Amino acid sequence: MVENRPFTTFLSHLVVIVGVLIIAFPVWMTFVASTHDQQTMLRSPVPLLPGPYLFDNYTQVLLQGFGRGFGGAPIWVTLMNSLVMALGVALGKIAISIISAFAIVYFRFPFRMAFFWAIFVTLMLPVEVRIVPTYGVVANLGMLNSYSGLIIPLIASATATFLFRQFFLSVPDELTEAARVDGASPMRFFWDILLPMSRTTIAALFVIQFIYGWNQYLWPLLITTKESFYTVVMAVSRQANVVDATPSWNLLMAMAMLAMVPPVLVVVFMQRQFVRGLVETEK
Repeated sequence: MVENRPFTTFLSHLVVIVGVLIIAFPVWMTFVASTHDQQTMLRSPVPLLPGPYLFDNYTQVLLQGFGRGFGGAPIWVTLMNSLVMALGVALGKIAISIISAFAIVYFRFPFRMAFFWAIFVTLMLPVEVRIVPTYGVVANLGMLNSYSGLIIPLIASATATFLFRQFFLSVPDELTEAARVDGASPMRFFWDILLPMSRTTIAALFVIQFIYGWNQYLWPLLITTKESFYTVVMAVSRQANVVDATPSWNLLMAMAMLAMVPPVLVVVFMQRQFVRGLVETEK
């Protein structure tokens, strides 16, 4: 039991408040910059309060783009590409991992654990390590500049397979025996019993994998050459590194704010399921 000491309570709240301010200040400055014009952002000192150009900046970025080079594409196109990629990666990872874990836990076949550890070892081989052969396979299959090329190479997940395996191992054997006595087939047991029990774990993994897919930069940069398939992370990076020109910081910050909205909404609306999923997985 934690003792209720006034000084300890005050110190704990102070640490939390300072931590929130440190984390939130860059986000606040990004929002402030997105509400001013370009001339104001190039003058010193940088303003700390919002300006009068919020609606103009966000409307231009959303509907018109930057009006030069890569920025000619409106950001809603890149946001849609990032959304398709993030959803595809998250749902694909969950679907493949839960089926793999189900096979490893509930079926007895030769080299079952060897296959599991082979999957687990891939944790040491991220996309960046195997990016050259992966690109070669994707190019040979004709999946460059396509949603399938953005999604399929990223949907295998050793972490999700491990978490589902640990959860399935915690399911009582009596439940499996009862389903077998009732004549339930393996897939009926999976759909009617295991899948509903895994909802919180699925929700936690969905949040993690959605953010993982949304923040991907290197892989989309490598396999996409058409603006129609660029992601929002690529858009922000390209506009921040323009050549022989000054970045439009007010529009760039508006783009960054819009890029943060979808993952923030996912975390906010799935916060309870996310926490429950992580806690129950640990059990």
